[in-house]
Amino acid sequence: MSTLPAGDVLRRLADASAAGSLSNARRARRFEAFARLVAGLPERPVRILDIGGTNAFWEQRGWAGRPDVEIVLVNVAPEPRRHENIDPRTGDATDLRDFPDRSFDVVFSNSVIEHLETAERQAAMAVEVRRLAPRHWVQTPNFWFPLEPHFLTPAWHWLPQRVRVALLRRRRWGWRGPCPDVEQARALVREVRLMRGRELRRLFPGATIENEHVGPLVKSFVAVRW
Repeated sequence: MSTLPAGDVLRRLADASAAGSLSNARRARRFEAFARLVAGLPERPVRILDIGGTNAFWEQRGWAGRPDVEIVLVNVAPEPRRHENIDPRTGDATDLRDFPDRSFDVVFSNSVIEHLETAERQAAMAVEVRRLAPRHWVQTPNFWFPLEPHFLTPAWHWLPQRVRVALLRRRRWGWRGPCPDVEQARALVREVRLMRGRELRRLFPGATIENEHVGPLVKSFVAVRW
C-alpha cells in the first residue's frame, strides 16, 4: 500500500478550496458566525467589502446571487464579474481611497492582513478597514501557533529569515517553493508577517478579539466590531 508524503497530507488538510478539507470545514464554521451577525443587520441590501476576496469564496458559501447582499471584492489579481451581487475590483488593501468613508455596512477580510509584509502596511490596512464601515470582521493566523499555515512547517516563522530563505531555495515547503533564485525566495519569506493578539488589539481599538482554537492552542484571531 502506498502512502502520501507528509507534506502532501498537510496540503490536503489545509486546502481551503477542497470541500472535504479540515481548513474548509473550519472556514465554514467561522463563516457561520459571520453570517449570523449579518442576518441581524437592519440594512438591506447589506453592503460588504471583502478585502482579498474572490468569487470562489462567496460561491462556496452560497452567497453568490443573493439579492439581500451586495459584495465588493478588492484583490491584487483581477477577476471577472460572474454574479450580479458581486463586484470584483483590483486594489491595494493599504490604500482604498477610491471608496468614500462609510461606503459599506461591513468590511470582511479572511487571512489577508498577514500578507502585507510589514507592521506599517498592516496598520495602513487597519485604518482603511475602520474608515470604510462601522463594522468589521478581520481574521488572521496567530504568530504563536506552532504550525505556520502558509509553509505548513512547525516553527517555520520562528526561524531566522536567512535560514528560511536558504531552506526555500532547496525544496518546497507547504504551498511555496522551491525557489532557487535568492531574491524570489527572500520576497516569499518576507511577504508573510504573522500577527500577535496584542497587535490586533492596537490596530482595531474597540473590536473584540475572538480566539479560534485547535485543542488548547489559539490557531487564529478574529477582530470583530459590530
